[in-house]
Amino acid sequence: MVSIPSVVLPTIFLLLLQSTISHQNLILSNPDPDPTVADCTHRWIHIRRLPSRFNLDLLSNCSQYPLFDNFCPYLPNHGLGQKTYNRSHSWFRTDSLMLEFIFHRRMLEYPCLTPNPDLADAVYLPYFAGIDALRYLYGPDVNASADHGLDLFEFLKDDNPRIWARHAGHNHFLVMARPAWDFSQPLGHDPPTWGTSFLELPEFFNVTALTLEARAWPWQEQAIPYPTSFHPPSLAFLESWIRRARRSRRSTLMLFAGGGGFSASPNIRRSIRTECENYNATQTLGGYAKLCEIVDCSNGVCEHDPVRYMRPMLQASFCLQPPGDTPTRRSTFDSFLAGCVPVFFEDMSAKSQYKWHLPEEMYGKFSVFIPKEEVVFKGLRILDVLMGIPRARVKMMREKVLELMPRVIYRRHESSLGLKTKKDAFDIAVEGTLQRIKSRL
Repeated sequence: MVSIPSVVLPTIFLLLLQSTISHQNLILSNPDPDPTVADCTHRWIHIRRLPSRFNLDLLSNCSQYPLFDNFCPYLPNHGLGQKTYNRSHSWFRTDSLMLEFIFHRRMLEYPCLTPNPDLADAVYLPYFAGIDALRYLYGPDVNASADHGLDLFEFLKDDNPRIWARHAGHNHFLVMARPAWDFSQPLGHDPPTWGTSFLELPEFFNVTALTLEARAWPWQEQAIPYPTSFHPPSLAFLESWIRRARRSRRSTLMLFAGGGGFSASPNIRRSIRTECENYNATQTLGGYAKLCEIVDCSNGVCEHDPVRYMRPMLQASFCLQPPGDTPTRRSTFDSFLAGCVPVFFEDMSAKSQYKWHLPEEMYGKFSVFIPKEEVVFKGLRILDVLMGIPRARVKMMREKVLELMPRVIYRRHESSLGLKTKKDAFDIAVEGTLQRIKSRL
């Protein structure tokens, strides 16, 4: 097994210790929770005990995938990553792949845990599926992608099989910190294509999978927000940041933070770059000092450095969110942090994805939609659309973005009681999962 940096070891062992203590305390202090407790009615969750090879052991192999990345630096602070600077309370260098780790840590604080699976309304599988997928996507087992998940299924079937058999997996759920496409290689595909076949296995068709991006048709997938770098520990830190975003002077009309757009073939990112480059730095309109700004995030340079893109976002009225390799972007949720109104170019980028966290009927109140075909093939200028929105309406949209911000962030574990009164992305994901499982059963 690959050795891991000393900075990571305390985090892993602390999680192990806290996980063990949490479960022991549940069993010893409340071996048979009262299902009539009002605030836990229909909310009981049982955390399935899995061998460490399905979670913690995967973290210990954090430097094993040279073709991918060494993700050891992103493990501290229970998956939030290293602080952006030593005195930071809310900002971390968070990697999206760590959502499984972050979610697991938060589940240990969930107020309605039960050690009795017979009393549970749902069963959480603390399986780090996205991290385990790395050995199939980048490692020596890449041509055995159809095997991904079979070991887990064999364990669930053989170890206390009554838990699984009770509802044939319909009451089980897990988090997969990658787009669903990465787990959707057709079984028996020859030659193998990108991805593993986890979501194509009939054994898991009944399980609810919380992914960063869902496909349009399978019922069992539900997209939940990408983790950003902002994880406030208290209501005071959240409200302080919202005030800063609200006060920020919006001197730039529109901003694109991302890579791509250099290919010769027509696509929305190329159109954005071409349009932005046509506006020189001194050109102004409608009171904006700058009409368009591009923060070049090619080769992942922005991914773990929120300062690089957050300051420009705070100065922009609109943040452009074009699709890339897949429709969704983490940048969508960064724009919420900045109070920057997101501009979408296809529904699959957000509207048909995050229905639990961002209700469909509200999109007109906090975002702008411009069909990418109109821009790429018909010459519609994004500038003209955005300048046609009255300033008063832009201000109202920004207020709605800031109002929705707490719903799409993952607050820090062990956060204050005051902050826990506001539902965050984790709370809404668990609530939605419970409702979905209830409807299935």
